[in-house]
Amino acid sequence: MPTAARTLVDQLIALGADVAFGVPGESYLAVLDALYDTPRLRFGTCRHEGGAAFAAEAHGKLTGRPGVLMVTRGPGVLNAAVGIHTAQQDETPLLVFVGLVPRHQRGRDAFQELDLGQAFGSICKWVHELDQPSRVPEVVSRAWTIARSGRPGPVMIGLPEDMLDEACESPLVPPTPHPRADVGSDTAAEVAFLLGSAARPLAIAGGSRWSEAAIDLLPQVLPGVPLVTGFRRQDLIDHRLPSFAGSLGLGADPALVARVAAADLVLAVGDRLDDPTTDGFTLFPPPGAGRRLVHVHPEPRELGRVFLPTISIAAEPEAFLRALPPIAGDRARSAWTAAARAGYVAWSATESVLDEVARGMREVLPDDAIVTNGAGNFTRPLQRSFAYRRPGRQLAPVGGSMGYGLPAALAAKLAHPDRVVVCVAGDGDLLMTAQELATVMLEGAAVVVLVVDNGVYGTIRTHQQRRYPGRPIGTTLSNPDFVTFAMSFGMQAERTTTAPDTVAALRRAVALDRPALVHLVTE
Repeated sequence: MPTAARTLVDQLIALGADVAFGVPGESYLAVLDALYDTPRLRFGTCRHEGGAAFAAEAHGKLTGRPGVLMVTRGPGVLNAAVGIHTAQQDETPLLVFVGLVPRHQRGRDAFQELDLGQAFGSICKWVHELDQPSRVPEVVSRAWTIARSGRPGPVMIGLPEDMLDEACESPLVPPTPHPRADVGSDTAAEVAFLLGSAARPLAIAGGSRWSEAAIDLLPQVLPGVPLVTGFRRQDLIDHRLPSFAGSLGLGADPALVARVAAADLVLAVGDRLDDPTTDGFTLFPPPGAGRRLVHVHPEPRELGRVFLPTISIAAEPEAFLRALPPIAGDRARSAWTAAARAGYVAWSATESVLDEVARGMREVLPDDAIVTNGAGNFTRPLQRSFAYRRPGRQLAPVGGSMGYGLPAALAAKLAHPDRVVVCVAGDGDLLMTAQELATVMLEGAAVVVLVVDNGVYGTIRTHQQRRYPGRPIGTTLSNPDFVTFAMSFGMQAERTTTAPDTVAALRRAVALDRPALVHLVTE
């Protein structure tokens, strides 16, 4: 008879899981033992729970299926908190399994005991501690559905150590049909009328519930409407489209922000209109100010949460776009869209070493390349000057967490070993999770890492210079020799100081088809 641990693994496979990231812990040894005989569910052994959580989140973001994270109690799950918070902020489906103290020790402040509900209730969609082996299939299936429905996010399941070895007779539960909402014809007609009568319409695409069909539909049903992406959702629109007008978020083009403010109708599809995308929640005026907002999001609770829309629609992007008839353009609107496009082209032509590197990367990488990054000032030229093409992907933390890029690149390469994966990281950013270079080598993942080294925590130094000129503190970094550091793991590595040399080095690194690092020393 299978154990609860064996049933848990089998249930995950039945739901579609193919990889789990984690750091081994004694509190869930039975699950690890069950994985030993199950090649269909791979275990990615990471060197820190934070890196494992980032990798699992990136897998969920990339595939649309819940990423799977397995960690032990106390320090294990607390180390993973950064990735769990990223999943919450980024609307990414994530399942977190936490080994717990035995049931008879609960409530005694046992070794590494932690109340998961109190510790993670504010950032997880659901926190549940299993205590009956018979409920394993039911609870895991329910967690899978909750994680990917509405506004996707993290779900946490506690696994008492002693329960995992007990017998489980319950049958596996088939996947629950994905909850969907239809868009009524009257609502679709009303939105189409508003779009058709607007002189200066604009659409913002964001969020995480986009299918490939929805991405293809967007420019088809909104011809002549400027298309803008939310913060770090740039891969939703092919940047070569004449209607693509740029991306909102931290460091956005001020002219684009002004253009959104000047639009007489904004259609937000999938995006929850968060702080970075809306310029600190200032981009939309109160109702009655002469501008209309149509907000489409799969989670009803996100509609009207900050901004009061003219029309709010609880639906996935694909369902909404399929219901919407094509919008006819006119000459005046064509001029509006052309001006928006010209603004993006001018902004992306900014001259700096990193902008030149980003444009060079576009020429080096294939259209379907996956580019990852963490957080810091080094990301702004990348966001501005690297043009995403379909089916290329962007894996970046909307929640702005440093250290994300390398674990995300690992997850991407395991999911798509045939695609080029490049991680762009700052010096401070990389050293948050640099230990995962060991995981990259263990997995043989041919990830290319570009380290932008300016010797400071650049974002915080910028804020210090603005608010307290001439008084920097705590932001100067002492870095290793990144080339020697990478080579100590067995990676190919080289150092550059100019944009042309960096692009050439990236070209060589991509051609190697093995783990490689390029160290760009810059001001």
